[in-house]
Amino acid sequence: MSLQVMSTLPIEQHLKPIQAALVDNNRLILVAQPGAGKTTRVPLALLNSQWAKGQRLLLLEPRRVAARLAASFMAAQLGEPVGKTVGYRIRGDSKVGPHTRLEVVTQGVLTRMLQDDPLLEGVAGIIFDEFHERSIEADLGLALSLDIQQSIRDDLRLMVMSATLDVAALIIVLGTETPVIESTGREFPIETHYRPIGSDESLDVAAYQVVAEALANDSSLDVLVILPGVAEITRLVQMLENSHPDIEVRALHGSMPIEAQQAALKPHETRQRVIVSTAIAESSVTVDGVNVVIDAGLERVPLFQPRTGLTRLTTRRVNRASADQRRGRAGRQQAGICYRLWSKEQPLVAYGEPEIAQADLSRLALEIAMWGARSPNELAWMTPPPNGAWQSSQALLRQLGILDATGLLTPLGKQSARWPLEPRLAVMLSKAASLDAAPLACALAALLDGRERVVGSLRDALAERFSQPSRFPQWQRETKRLMGMAGLQVTRKISLDPLSCLLAMAYPDRIGQFISSGRFKLANGKTATLSSSHPLANTSYLVAVSVESATSEATIYQAEPISLTALINLYPATQQWEERITWSDTQGKLLGEVVQRHGELVLARRPLAELTEEAIQQALLTALKQRPSILFDEKVKQLQGRMALLASVHPEVWPDWSERALLENSDIWLAPYMAGMTRFSQLEKMPFHDYLIATLDWNEKTRFERLAPTTITVPSGNQASIDYAPCLTERPPVLALKLQEAFGWQDTPVVADGHMPVVIHLLSPAKRPLQVTQDLRSFWLNGYPEVRKEMRGRYPKHPWPENPLTAQATAFTKRR
Repeated sequence: MSLQVMSTLPIEQHLKPIQAALVDNNRLILVAQPGAGKTTRVPLALLNSQWAKGQRLLLLEPRRVAARLAASFMAAQLGEPVGKTVGYRIRGDSKVGPHTRLEVVTQGVLTRMLQDDPLLEGVAGIIFDEFHERSIEADLGLALSLDIQQSIRDDLRLMVMSATLDVAALIIVLGTETPVIESTGREFPIETHYRPIGSDESLDVAAYQVVAEALANDSSLDVLVILPGVAEITRLVQMLENSHPDIEVRALHGSMPIEAQQAALKPHETRQRVIVSTAIAESSVTVDGVNVVIDAGLERVPLFQPRTGLTRLTTRRVNRASADQRRGRAGRQQAGICYRLWSKEQPLVAYGEPEIAQADLSRLALEIAMWGARSPNELAWMTPPPNGAWQSSQALLRQLGILDATGLLTPLGKQSARWPLEPRLAVMLSKAASLDAAPLACALAALLDGRERVVGSLRDALAERFSQPSRFPQWQRETKRLMGMAGLQVTRKISLDPLSCLLAMAYPDRIGQFISSGRFKLANGKTATLSSSHPLANTSYLVAVSVESATSEATIYQAEPISLTALINLYPATQQWEERITWSDTQGKLLGEVVQRHGELVLARRPLAELTEEAIQQALLTALKQRPSILFDEKVKQLQGRMALLASVHPEVWPDWSERALLENSDIWLAPYMAGMTRFSQLEKMPFHDYLIATLDWNEKTRFERLAPTTITVPSGNQASIDYAPCLTERPPVLALKLQEAFGWQDTPVVADGHMPVVIHLLSPAKRPLQVTQDLRSFWLNGYPEVRKEMRGRYPKHPWPENPLTAQATAFTKRR
């Protein structure tokens, strides 16, 4: 069998340099433009490399349809069926055999392979294709692969390739010695036309008009329309089918079965095609026959908000790299045309924000814990996980019982990790046996983890699928797969009774308690709403499954009712009584009670007969943290600014007096002074600045006063105050004084042992700034003459000498 395949693709001239680079280096970056042939030619060529002999190569593709098509195309080049030399592994399907040497895998599969066998025995190299898409799993796969390579497999080759890579950012992670090879693409001429959407025009109508224009111009061209979401695709497909019965109209999106996706990409033998797709058609394998692209220039992405712990789906403008990728689809095989549904002047950012910077990180946190790391800082990232989202994901995993307090996997976490699902669903499947509901859990997970839109209640959706499974082939396949993993036999006799309890296992933080019609308090403390006409608007408790955040309240799109009895049985800890003391703004006093609760939901309460001093103290501190402005008055801010300045010069010597640190440690430096207090009004009168200074010992206080003095003697003999508040935002301290008081002052005063010159605000007699400077001498010589010329007529009673360097400083007028 020969791997030498004749080709005239632009990448051909780079194959030998690529092979040579990977002989001497274990990392390589390949930038190859659309149409260059990188996806299908480079992996085959590398199979001949000496370092790959007798071993496998993995080719990572971001999408299942692209993985299948790439594997099929390369196998055809070799004259073989898929599964012989070239195979693929995707979720729920694989075609590999004992002689397979090149496996095309999707991102989740690569993660599983890395977790199951960190040595990657028998794998010579991993090729990351279309890395510019920057999915979480691609970023994680690269981070884990680098960790393997650096620790135990320095012979493992890693190649990252794409048409639109941010090479500078990638080099930082892979190392400055990493070679970079660039290849041009095989792109035919493309005409670009701009058709901006009118302010009163809908996206699907605007796209329809441009499709009609393209079809009228040439009836032989296949058209690819790229829209942001399924709803827009469905509407446009219906419009085209009704108006153009002679055209083959095909939808293409990720929620379709793989077979339907492949069928949409196959050219029609006799009819002109219009393919209406999401960004799934943006990159990877060429879409045969297409030479007209109509691009809406939009993408729909989930944005995770750490503050609320909720995800909001948003539509946004694509980046320039993605727009160029989409345009390139028109010129892969012949000259083409691209219509852009925005104005030519519309600015686009260069690269899209990586998914890791905007998504829910709970699955990533679980994978990192499975890897044996307690923090993402133990791995190398092109874009590190944002701290807020990371902390939120850690909190969720602890609440689900996946992580312990130290960040390690619990027994439940290890059991859940084997499921290729989001942590919520993995926990539900792991705990379902306790309810004798594992088959229902598999069916429910397949429904929730899929991309099918559920209309109505989950209970009705599952009942419909159980009664007519053939109507929902994707759900049916996924349910069978999960049941197979659980060792269960597929059966149609599945009770729906445990549904709400299963959902409560997956969404303990989204259990909602009735507030008023349509309004619920969630266990995470947030408020969420249903339409007041919704059947569950007045139910006592529910589980909010699908929640989308808004500015102040979240909207519940999918929920199921749950009884208080079921909730208590699921979470026995809710039966424990605990003391709770809170400050009531309305009553102006502390209120004590004992409560049974689930998260922030109070399930039962009764008054507390007596408040302990410790509990009162903690309640007052909590109330103070909710009103930090009381603590951080002007005196405290000046102390903070002085300390911030000294800490910036010698961080190892001076403590952290930032707002966050002082609030977190208030039980240490402030609580001892709160003995006997019972009211918030007593707290408001406390001299916080005195207590803060008291945390320094005598020597530290002496140095503090010397290095960051509150006043300084100016040439007039007066003491001028130094404002250190700017130091809280890393700016120099400020000294404000009348210009006449600074006559004769040639050197700018400094603090912090000479490390920091102060900024001097020289004021007019009306106390308005005439000059702001950190270089007094330069001002006297260059700026003062103009100030003197303007001010002496306006303020004749004040001295304005020609030579301010030798003049007598004064705080008074000429008459004094």
